[in-house]
Amino acid sequence: MSGKYSGAKRVIRYGATDMAGASAVEAPGAGDLTVTQRALVLIVVTLATTIYTATVLISSALLPQLQGALNATQDEVSWVMTFNILATAVATPATGYLAARFGRRTTMLWGAGLFAASTFMCGASNSLEELIFWRIVQGAAGAPLIPLGQTILLDTFPARQHGMVIAVFGMANMIGPAIGPLFAGEIAEAFGWRWGFWMVLPVAFVTCAGLAIILERDRVGLKPRLDWTGFLTLSIAVAAAQLVVSRGQRLDWFDSSEIVIATFVAVLALYLFVVHSLTAERPFIRLGLLRDRNYALGLMLVTSFGMLNFAPIVLLPPLLQTHAGFPDSAIGEIVSWRGIGAGIGFFVAMLMGRIDPRITLTLGGLMQTAAGLWLMTFNLTTGLDEINLNSALQGIAVGFAWVPMTVITFATLPSADRPEAMSMFHLLRNFGSSLFISVAVAEVVRASGVNYARLAEYVSVYNPSFDMPWVSGAWSIESVTGLARLSREMTRQAAMMGYGNAFLLYTIVSAAVLPLCFFARMPRTAGSSR
Repeated sequence: MSGKYSGAKRVIRYGATDMAGASAVEAPGAGDLTVTQRALVLIVVTLATTIYTATVLISSALLPQLQGALNATQDEVSWVMTFNILATAVATPATGYLAARFGRRTTMLWGAGLFAASTFMCGASNSLEELIFWRIVQGAAGAPLIPLGQTILLDTFPARQHGMVIAVFGMANMIGPAIGPLFAGEIAEAFGWRWGFWMVLPVAFVTCAGLAIILERDRVGLKPRLDWTGFLTLSIAVAAAQLVVSRGQRLDWFDSSEIVIATFVAVLALYLFVVHSLTAERPFIRLGLLRDRNYALGLMLVTSFGMLNFAPIVLLPPLLQTHAGFPDSAIGEIVSWRGIGAGIGFFVAMLMGRIDPRITLTLGGLMQTAAGLWLMTFNLTTGLDEINLNSALQGIAVGFAWVPMTVITFATLPSADRPEAMSMFHLLRNFGSSLFISVAVAEVVRASGVNYARLAEYVSVYNPSFDMPWVSGAWSIESVTGLARLSREMTRQAAMMGYGNAFLLYTIVSAAVLPLCFFARMPRTAGSSR
């Protein structure tokens, strides 16, 4: 290790594989490392992944300000989140190739450095298009950090400590998401949304320095070959599908030639990817991994998990600030409570490590479903305390679900397949997030318009309520001011109905996942050896 541990045993020589699964980086056993060396690796890797997760949630706290500052509609400003997550999803499968080609230390260091630079440019953006571009760069740069960091930790620590390490890793990654939005909301309210991005930069610089000092250079062995056909067809399929769901509602779906073309491209690219992956000698992603029952089940679970993970964080800020009158600082507080709940969930999940992970996963799914049912009861007069408690429950559910879901997914998969398998795991998590956010926002826009039209049907001189001033109050059809007030209230109520529909979708997905939890097959030694 460079720096303080230059004379110690090589710390970061993990068993990375290239796209074909061939060993590309030397890998000493976890027993070769001292407790101090493992702790340092855990700290610096966790810090690297935390800056990404924190920035995702920080941007959600800034959405209401961004919508006004950049003159964007609600579905347009949501692209700041969705295209960032989509870029992460598209770039994630290349993690195995990058690690095998350049080494894990170099990939982590360059990813964190480019992430810091793009974060600065996000704050310096002057238009929505510019901000979205740098958010795409930011997402692509941060893509290797989580799967590569998680793989590094699994290879650094002995198998018996994997459950504990995943829980600690998850808990630590909730610190940034818990504290970041709170500070971002306060800072944005005082100095503007740009500083909400720039506040991350000092931590990003410290992260880059830590990666350079703690992680040693890898001994890269075989030169991997990137399957460009598989990579490009998968990237095009994912990007085109995201374009369909992001712009479909605005362009009236298949009445638009753009949506028809994008759908055709997505289907064709996916077909070519599957055919190529099944016939190529060394495909970009080996679909044969799906023969592992737990891994195939884990991919379904993590896709559903991704669909539920960020959706409330994107939906609640515009609802609460635009229609319920909450300030930026309150939005940050709400998002932070979710992070605090996730930290609690990860801690409890770590203590429950000896319990069958299928039970813990089911508990997480039940809490997520309960949170969705609770969200469906919200209205425009719901208080801050109740919203904070609901956000905390969502976070606890995330903490309960993530650890057992990860353990179940990789319980029966050979360790040599982890880098490639982990990339697909996180790709589907991120794609699920961006897809469901777009679907939920589209439903809000659609339902808001439909419900406004229905409410407008009751605005008539034939409605007896307008003959009773003690009922209609300031809502009047006799003056422009009264009509304007009535229109604003109709907009608020129609929007609330639209958000209610989105929360219903969230609840349905949460409940639909529950039956999958007990289909996993756990090794007899899983409780003691992972």
